[in-house]
Amino acid sequence: MEWFWYSCYIAVLIGLSGYGFHRLTIIYLYLKHSRKQPEPLKMFEELPVITVQLPMYNELYVAERLLESVSKLDYPKDKLQIQVLDDSTDETIQIASAAVQKLVDQGFDAEYVHRTDRTGFKAGALENGTKTAKGDFLFILDADFVPNPDVLMKTIHHFTDEKVGMIQTRWEHINRDFNLLTRVQALFLDGHLELEQTARNRSGRFFTFNGTAGMWRKQCIEDAGGWDHDTLTEDMDLSYRAQLKGWRFVFINRVSTPAELPVDMDGFKSQQHRWTKGSIQVCKKVLPAIWKSKAPFYVKMEATVHLTANFAYLLLIALCFILPNAVEPAALKGWGFILINLPIFFFASASVIFFYLTSQLALRPGTWYKEIIYLPLLLALGIGMSINNARAVMEAIFNHESGFVRTPKYGINQKKEDAGSWKKSRYKALKNINPIIEFAFGLFFTAIIVDKVTKGDFLSVVLLLPFPVGFFYTSVSSLLRLLPETQNETVEVKD
Repeated sequence: MEWFWYSCYIAVLIGLSGYGFHRLTIIYLYLKHSRKQPEPLKMFEELPVITVQLPMYNELYVAERLLESVSKLDYPKDKLQIQVLDDSTDETIQIASAAVQKLVDQGFDAEYVHRTDRTGFKAGALENGTKTAKGDFLFILDADFVPNPDVLMKTIHHFTDEKVGMIQTRWEHINRDFNLLTRVQALFLDGHLELEQTARNRSGRFFTFNGTAGMWRKQCIEDAGGWDHDTLTEDMDLSYRAQLKGWRFVFINRVSTPAELPVDMDGFKSQQHRWTKGSIQVCKKVLPAIWKSKAPFYVKMEATVHLTANFAYLLLIALCFILPNAVEPAALKGWGFILINLPIFFFASASVIFFYLTSQLALRPGTWYKEIIYLPLLLALGIGMSINNARAVMEAIFNHESGFVRTPKYGINQKKEDAGSWKKSRYKALKNINPIIEFAFGLFFTAIIVDKVTKGDFLSVVLLLPFPVGFFYTSVSSLLRLLPETQNETVEVKD
């Protein structure tokens, strides 16, 4: 049994190391291609009509801010259409419709489209809005975004290449420094948006629309089969289908679009659950078509790793159960232990540090060192989220149906006075058993660490410490939100 458990331990770590090795390849591709800034073939002699699509659902706190920022877009009014695609059931209806009327009074071509039947959720709203969209190009913004005025002028000319079907801008974070959670989320997203998107796009691999802050050619959407709503990540689904049809995508990392990060653990969990579950649904849907396509083998392999990456959460859960029984066999003492475990540790853990550190060096060359202190918590949070995200993976595998659960937004910037406002929101947090399970895992690993301390095994203590820290952080943050004085906005909203 000693060899059995240790073999399982090594097998799981090798699996995690595989995804870690992939991060290192992304770093390599990024460093190799990051200087190849995409440039338009030429400039439009006459600017085309753009439809700005704003899908929203119960966005009481950010709807007005979004429409005000859209009104400041530096683009000719006679070439701009604004669509508010609202599925709301609360006061957002009055707020958004009044804001649209204000735009109309200012001379904008703006329309308010309200659905009472939320079929397809966000994908359904976009599909419905596209029917009346006047522009050949559709710029999509979620409600928590605040676009810079020049974003349209900096992106539209890339569509002079008729093979370009979508352009994605990089996200920035207007409330990055609001609290500890937003700091760590910013690190997560910086790694994805700066490193992964740049590396994939400029090395000729598949990359995906991020659901917002990007512009589509309407013809590309139609050619790819339109917006489907059989997955929770309609953006990823449409992206792969469009690229399999031969359309080219462009990622412009030097053009950023600011957005608001979730400030509470429940909102972060709901967002991650939706993204994780949706990615596995897309994996099941499009991976066979990718392998049947004429794409090069290396492109197919990278797409496979990308689409299966969230299976790593199942490996993390397996590791939690294996670790207490994985006693090092006597035959591997000394150099045997080092030769086996050191490479695995490097690829499984150190690669994560290098990955996110590289993104900060690229985005914040003068202040990157200020982010280092958050990297250990980033590792711990990734572990703590394993219960939430592994559940999402299992739901996708076994075709468990669930609604599109929105991420709450509160209209928070960096102002400290905003800290109390979001806690008084009228939306209530969804309750589930996940925080209890996470807390139990935290206690479990605390007991293991105490046992290791009593045995003088301090190396194991260092390696195991992120487990209780991560599980206690995710569980306690959620449990505190159940207290009466802290109940607030939910990720509610299932039909």
